[in-house]
Amino acid sequence: MVTEFTLTSEFKNDCLILQPNGYLNYSGGEKIFKEFSKHSTKGINKVIIDLSKSNVINSIGISFLIEIIDKLNDVDGKLFFANTDPAIEKTFSIMGIYQFAQKAATVEDALEKMK
Repeated sequence: MVTEFTLTSEFKNDCLILQPNGYLNYSGGEKIFKEFSKHSTKGINKVIIDLSKSNVINSIGISFLIEIIDKLNDVDGKLFFANTDPAIEKTFSIMGIYQFAQKAATVEDALEKMK
């Protein structure tokens, strides 16, 4: 059974935390990028994407994450991926995503590293 993709967002300190839930494909990636864009216009440049509820991603979903990385790099921002499934972590490593974003075991760990 396929569940509908959902996305929650919250702020802790000066950091935007995005938590997708479901398959990160075109639709999911677009929702993440739109939510990020809504807040980035307000000067937010620290982002954590908590992948604990998303364990499948395709290339189009990754392309939206790369767009976020590009936007954050333009403003000397930081992006952390937290709670990443081993398969996604391997994919990110192969693609070189971790050259431009960082990883953390948990959201709390990422928040600590953002300081």
